[in-house]
This record gives sequence, structure tokens and C-alpha cells, in this order.
Amino acid sequence: MQSFTELVTTRRSIRRFQSQSIEKEKLDRILELARWTPSWANTQCWEVIAVTEPQLLEKLAAELSPKNPASLAMARGPLTLAICGEKQKSGFYKGEQSTMLGDWLMFDLGLFTQTISLAAHSEGLGSVVAGFFNHEKVRELLQVPEKYEVVALIPMGYPDHAPSAPKRREVSEFTHYECFGKGQKD
Repeated sequence: MQSFTELVTTRRSIRRFQSQSIEKEKLDRILELARWTPSWANTQCWEVIAVTEPQLLEKLAAELSPKNPASLAMARGPLTLAICGEKQKSGFYKGEQSTMLGDWLMFDLGLFTQTISLAAHSEGLGSVVAGFFNHEKVRELLQVPEKYEVVALIPMGYPDHAPSAPKRREVSEFTHYECFGKGQKD
């Protein structure tokens, strides 16, 4: 079993999969871990649609932005998870917006998506998060009710390649102490 540090530092966006299907037990374990993701006031605003039907996967892939490399992963992969969020639930109290940032569904679904991605990696699966697609057409294809937003599509499968790590900023480049713009005291 990989340590948390290994999971975080070795997970990559995978856009090519083997033809092997994903065992239901693995998907169940991934979703079981995802349900423990923290959310605003424990609202758990997420819903997941697991898509395995090849024709529907091809239709979803066609709704990604042109030239998006994730479209082939979606069209040819064994599974795509559609991550949806209930509008005006996270970040709201008694129906009223609680913060100046409004609906927190993107924040909560970002956490949820990260948990899914890391859990999939821990199961030996690859994934890529796609967010640039025709949201209305995907909502229609998946019959998502109006009160929910389709936020991300996550193609998932057994990787057929192992990409190298992309360059990352150094911690000192994005960390400020006491106020914005102040580096660490020596």
C-alpha cells in the first residue's frame, strides 16, 4: 500500500487506458472513500453518475472541447464518472448565501474530485479530470435535473502509459508569511 505522500506525488492525469473494465469492487471502494470527503457544513452536495455504456461514452466525449486529449480517454475508456453538485446547498444557510463567494459547490466538488482521483490511483487506476465541455448538452445526455450542475467528467481506467511528472512551483514561490508578498524570515 502506498503512503499518502506517494499517492499525491505519483498520481498523474492519464488519458490512455487499457481495454480492461474496472471491477465493481474497485469502483465501490473509490466511492466509499469519496463519501468521506469534507464539505461545507457537511452538506455533501455531490451526486455521481457512473457511465460505462460505450455509445454514451462516445456521445459524452464528443461534447468536450475540440482537440481535448481527454476525449479519446472518455470515448475508448471503460468508465467515466460525471460529478454533479446540487446548486445553492453548499455555502448556504436556511436558503441564504453565507459567504461573499456564494455557492461553494465548486470547492466541495474539487475536494470530492481530488479524493476520487487519489482513491483511483491507490487502486491502480488512472484518471483525468475534464471540466471544459458543453455542460448543457452533457446535462441533457445524462438526464441531470435543473437543480444540479454537471461540474466535471472523470474518465478512468487501467493506464496504458506512465507520464512523467510536470514541473511544479517551489513552495517558496507560493508561500507568504504574515502578509501577501513576505517570504520566510531567515
